[in-house]
Amino acid sequence: MALSYEDMMVGSTTEIGKHTFTREEIVEFAEKFDPQPFHLDEAAAQASPFRGLVASGWHTCSVMMGMLVRNALADSTSMGSPGIDEIRWLKPVRVGDTITMTNSVLDKRISESKPDRGIVSTQWAGINQHGETVITVRSKGMFGLRNPDASS
Repeated sequence: MALSYEDMMVGSTTEIGKHTFTREEIVEFAEKFDPQPFHLDEAAAQASPFRGLVASGWHTCSVMMGMLVRNALADSTSMGSPGIDEIRWLKPVRVGDTITMTNSVLDKRISESKPDRGIVSTQWAGINQHGETVITVRSKGMFGLRNPDASS
């Protein structure tokens, strides 16, 4: 495994990947999972407060999760997550926007009940091509220790 609990450094920020949102994928995701007019139809979106077609916030979260798994967790001791603490959709993601995802380690600790793993608090951020933060997600992840016996 390339990445384990011990490798996570509090205060570090890592770029995870980039994704450009197309009209087709915005509409396809919305048709399946979030069929609100401003995600589906340009005319309805133009008449909405967004003044144009925008990606679902859940679409943005899904893209970020995919990048995280493929580019950071695929070869790690990840044991899943006990949950998301906070999601903030700060700016709409529009057709053609390219979002760069970063992941920052906020805190970490070894589990008291299961000392073979640690809990890592992180903040993901999605930043568009204009340098604007469009989404932040605070969550916790569980990671196996490289050498669990050394933590006792």
